[in-house]
This record gives sequence, C-alpha cells and structure tokens, in this order.
Amino acid sequence: MDHLGIRQLRNATADAVRRAGNGERIVITVDGHPVAQLGPVEPLTADELTLDDLIARGAVLAPRDERRPAPDAPLAPPLGARIDRAAAELRGDAGRRTVR
Repeated sequence: MDHLGIRQLRNATADAVRRAGNGERIVITVDGHPVAQLGPVEPLTADELTLDDLIARGAVLAPRDERRPAPDAPLAPPLGARIDRAAAELRGDAGRRTVR
C-alpha cells in the first residue's frame, strides 16, 4: 500500500484515482499521519456484485459488444430442465432441433 501526502494528492489527483480504479489502495497522509484511504469502490456484500465490479477486479473479461441488455431478475430453471433446451429458449431458437 502506497502513502501519498495531501499536497502530492492535490498535484496528482487524476493519477491517484486511476490507480485506485485499478485496485490499488493509497493511504493519504497529513503531516505524515494517515488520515484517509483511497481505493476501489467495493460492494457491501457479494450479492451486490455487478458485471462492472467483476470486470474491474479482472474476474471476467469485458463483453466485446457493449450493447448488452439491462439485466433482468435471474432465471430459476425448473428441476430436470435440460441446459441445451434452456439455452436454445434464451437464444430464441427454441423451435430448432436440439441435441439429444
């Protein structure tokens, strides 16, 4: 964890924010005493993780096509459902023949 004086922070704010956005934590000091910490925004719980959070952490790759639809509520597949049929239905080609 890097330490940055308040004067240095004033002179290099954009760089410090960029570093924090990349996951680095920076301790801000006043007269040599730590008073604050600059770091990435983290959700309160694992349930609040978004795709953007996962991309920022490097856990997933960003989609190539930025025109993604807004997320709906998660789908709960019925018990005994076949994944190939569910995927075909989500893609909109449920009428096509699936592998058996």
